[in-house]
Amino acid sequence: MVLTRLTLRDFRNHAATRLDAMAPFNVLFGENGAGKTNVLEAISLLAPGRGLRRAQPAEMASITGAGGFAVAAEIDAGGLALATATTAAAPGRRTVRINGAEGPATRLAEWLAVTWLTPAMDRLFAEGAGARRRFLDRLVLAVEPGHARLAARYDTALRERNRLLADPAEPDPLWLDALEAQLAETGAAIVAARAALTRRLDAAIAAEPDGPFARPVLAYAGDSPATPTALAALLREGRRRDRAAGRTLTGPHRDDLAVTMAAKNAPAASCSTGEQKAMLIAIVLAHAVLDQTGPGAEPGAGPGAGVRPRLLLLDEIAAHLDPLRRAALYARLAASGAQVWMTGTEPAPFADLPAPAAFWRVTDGHVERE
Repeated sequence: MVLTRLTLRDFRNHAATRLDAMAPFNVLFGENGAGKTNVLEAISLLAPGRGLRRAQPAEMASITGAGGFAVAAEIDAGGLALATATTAAAPGRRTVRINGAEGPATRLAEWLAVTWLTPAMDRLFAEGAGARRRFLDRLVLAVEPGHARLAARYDTALRERNRLLADPAEPDPLWLDALEAQLAETGAAIVAARAALTRRLDAAIAAEPDGPFARPVLAYAGDSPATPTALAALLREGRRRDRAAGRTLTGPHRDDLAVTMAAKNAPAASCSTGEQKAMLIAIVLAHAVLDQTGPGAEPGAGPGAGVRPRLLLLDEIAAHLDPLRRAALYARLAASGAQVWMTGTEPAPFADLPAPAAFWRVTDGHVERE
């Protein structure tokens, strides 16, 4: 058991929603627009970042409320309390509290590992590299909680360096040295973490039996070195070029995740929509099992004894799967040890879920356990 209580106030179309006594499998079902994905989005805010919709905080507050929202959760029957909220006075500022004490959102990763898969991600392999980097970083964060702090420090230094490069005035070389030192330190660590997880995931996927999901082959794609000295040298050498471009053209913010369908030896972007979806599911399922072994463990080592509780949010995951693939999905999820949250328009596709499972009917922002 992971999440044992969830409370939403003025969040999207949920004026006052409370869920108690969750199960390892939790299914939210109801008509389109009832508010099922809104519950998943609220849970995703218990991790660093902007949530599964990447929405701004002001967009999440109910249009009929006072102007702010609150999401609160209890983990392990009250052993840990996490909360995030905005106020009408500051609708764009989201605060975070851990056991009542306010802190940075990056600290949420120390307590929970949250991963998700949504229909909006179905075109992950056909779109730009930015979405794939975010996807990979989310997977890394579920294994390495310090990744959020590294990414935040890197992004801060990158914005400042880009600002200096775009300024018509000649930038102070000493200030550039300092910024590039921070970019090199954090950037090299980001590259190393991404590349290491990519290798572990690729090995875990290769060890799975063939089918029923298309097998992807993963590789970290980028020219960014994984040592601070080498990355700092590249940044320094590229100052004139970057200044002409008005932005930094070297670093992990330019890297990518390369995915190939093994059976065809074809890039994922050139595969069918169904094949891309199947490969995405295969990656998430491999990560769900890999996640619990802890950093540095060998693929297939099995459940570890004590890493952070894990939540897996799967929006409309069963809608387009045949019974064979649904059964395989549920078996793999049961083996992951994560608490799983899924949505659908009706409960029938989830009838074969392993027990224990909880079914929640969602109607116009109200949730009732069946």
